[in-house]
Formats: sequence, structure tokens, C-alpha cells
Amino acid sequence: MLVVVLRVVLGVVFTAMAAGQLASWSAMPSILDAYRLLPNAALPVLAAGLIAGELVCGVWFLVRPRSRAVTPVWIYTAVSLVWAGLGLQAYVRGLPVGNCGCFGVYLTQRLSLFVLAQDAVLLAYAVLLHAALRRPRIVLQEAR
Repeated sequence: MLVVVLRVVLGVVFTAMAAGQLASWSAMPSILDAYRLLPNAALPVLAAGLIAGELVCGVWFLVRPRSRAVTPVWIYTAVSLVWAGLGLQAYVRGLPVGNCGCFGVYLTQRLSLFVLAQDAVLLAYAVLLHAALRRPRIVLQEAR
């Protein structure tokens, strides 16, 4: 039951992230450029990949929270790893990132230890989701 609630909450968060980024599409390349990791030509591709991943796993978690499919969990994990990787490398390099970009130009947060802690929590949730997929599903059968 806990995993179902977690999937719904993550579905809401990731769908909102995708919506905020889509509504901020024109600003996303410059937001991602603050991380100083990729050339400018690759930034729209990164933005599109993040938005698509967030939207797919977010909607999937909302529509099918009891699903045992591994695809949305791996997409969620990949998106969370990308955001965590972007943030961690920028923080270690001391780059001033005024808006982490998680929700595009909405609900802005500057890159800080708090944002990195949020990323760590999202990665911990990924571990939990993967562990839940490995648990055998118990099917109760009626006695004959």
C-alpha cells in the first residue's frame, strides 16, 4: 500500500514538473545551461528528454499506481539520476545556479544542499520502487 501511495505522490510531482517545464519551454535551455555541462545545441534535447521522461512516468504512476511494470520505474530512476547528477556536479564545481529548473520557471529554487537532499530522497524512492518490484506478489486463492 505504501508503494501505491508513493507512486501517486511521485506521479503528481513528476507530472507537475513536466507541466512547469513545458510551460517554460523557451527558458529551459538557458536554465539547463547554468549547469555548464553540455554544449548549447544539446540543451533542448536534454530538456525534451527530461520533460518526456517526467511526463511518461508521472502519468503512468497516476493512471496505474498498482502496475508492476518496470518501464516507468526505470524512467523515473533515469530522470532522477540526471537531475541529481546535474545538481551535484554543479554544486561541487561551485557554479551559481539560480534556478534548479525542476518546475521550469515556476517554484524556483537556487541550487543548494537542500535541493541536493531532495534529489537524494528521489533516488532513495527509486531504490524503494525497484525493491517493491522484486517482491513476489501474493495471490490469495479460494479454497476448493
